Amino acid sequence: MGRTIVSLILFVAAGGVFFLYTQPTYDGVKETSAQVAQYDEALSKATELQSIKQSLLSKYNTFNPSDIDRLTKLLPDHVDNVRLILDIDSLATRHGMPIQNVVVSGATSAQGDPTAIGSVSASKQKYDSLTIKFSTQGSYQTFTQFMSDLETSLRIVDLVSLTISRTAITTTGDPIYSYDVTLRTYWLK
Repeated sequence: MGRTIVSLILFVAAGGVFFLYTQPTYDGVKETSAQVAQYDEALSKATELQSIKQSLLSKYNTFNPSDIDRLTKLLPDHVDNVRLILDIDSLATRHGMPIQNVVVSGATSAQGDPTAIGSVSASKQKYDSLTIKFSTQGSYQTFTQFMSDLETSLRIVDLVSLTISRTAITTTGDPIYSYDVTLRTYWLK
């Protein structure tokens, strides 16, 4: 009977040690090994992404830097109002038509109707736009040359509105016109 009681006490003690110490420790080890597996998977994905980044960077470095500059000028990734106004002014000055009364208005998505459809469609666009309005004066021939240069420039601009009014006549008899021009330009968000 003494052996049975000692065996029963040792069996209960072994069960207590198993349920109070071994089982929780074993469960903790299983959770830790699952986390280690997740971290290993994330590490392998990070290594894979790093190799993809390096291959894309090597492809990017093969491009001609002047071509990259031209692409950036064509569709920039930020708004640079001052640079755009200076570019337009230099084009106009080449033709003797300095720009004046420049007004830059905000993005068209912010100016649209505050309806649910307008706000949803505006947020899905990968680009935004800006409207620039300015005035200039000159002959019709120089204005058409200016507009032709603006059309062939790298920066994407749309002519939104154009108002022409005659202001004077030169000594040679050619009329001088006043032009109110509104342009829209785009950039990537």
